[in-house]
Amino acid sequence: MRISVVDVGSKTVRLVVADAEGGVPLPVHTAKWRLRLSEEVRPGGPIPEEAVERLAEAVAEASRTATRWGAAGPLAFATAVVRAAPNRQEVLDTVRARTGVALCTLPGEVEAELTFLGARRWMGWRSGPLALIDIGGGSLEVAFGRGRLPDFVASLPLGAGRLTHEFFDGGADPPHPEQVKALRRRVRHQLRDVAARVRWEGPRTAVGTSRTFQQLGRLCGAAPGRHGPFVDRRLHCDDLRTAIGRLAALPAAERAELPGISAPRAAQSLAGAVVAHTAMKLTGLGTVTICPWAIREGIMLRHIEDGPSWWAEVIRGNDEADPPEPVPLRLAGTRH
Repeated sequence: MRISVVDVGSKTVRLVVADAEGGVPLPVHTAKWRLRLSEEVRPGGPIPEEAVERLAEAVAEASRTATRWGAAGPLAFATAVVRAAPNRQEVLDTVRARTGVALCTLPGEVEAELTFLGARRWMGWRSGPLALIDIGGGSLEVAFGRGRLPDFVASLPLGAGRLTHEFFDGGADPPHPEQVKALRRRVRHQLRDVAARVRWEGPRTAVGTSRTFQQLGRLCGAAPGRHGPFVDRRLHCDDLRTAIGRLAALPAAERAELPGISAPRAAQSLAGAVVAHTAMKLTGLGTVTICPWAIREGIMLRHIEDGPSWWAEVIRGNDEADPPEPVPLRLAGTRH
């Protein structure tokens, strides 16, 4: 069986085509299309018509690519940049009408559950009680669990792109130290209760997922991506604090010259680093392992294990006028 996932994020549309024989999604082809929606959409604002057209074109091309690689219609989802837009339903309807792909959105808590599932499978049982931090463009997801599925999940409006818009756009470049302090105060305030729960649970292992963590890990000395996914990559809290000083001292355009920081994400790299460092400090995590599996792999695993019925339920929920949350993996806050 060959399956595909299309992930519409704040910067790119990403496609993963994988073979699912034996219950493990093994990628055979990946591709991405740059959209940079976060540069055109203010937090809480609508997605412009021109951006919707480009989004539909990218999803259509992703679908055609998946077909060429022998996969059925893709499991297509959009993250916080679309989920939070007031014209969300119009965007989803337009994409479906133009492409035939049933693009949907997932609540942040469900994204956290699926990301945890992917991370748990990658890390294995020997990792024990597991904490997860995932920094996207529009939101921050946190999860903790002792088993296959999380016992606790949270989604907070602390994405790197969102906070860059709010705290750094239109100001000094590089930003004034007071702007960075104000950003850190915001993150501390909104993350305080969630972090206290993670500390109380006492994780044995912590992972960071997302491109933000991958690039910060590289900036702090982790092996480059060309060394493959099986190289152990870790990010230490003390190293990240030093990296924040380096990022804060440079204009956004010059950050792209640092190891690991790509040009499209250079502007939001400082906000991402502040969120990551603050989250690690508050949760008491001195080190996180950079995990290459995240929500896309979690969706594929759920599809493999539960069949197409779960994804059909997600799509039906998105089609309703006041869509309920998709059926979660399990009720957050309960023990496995």
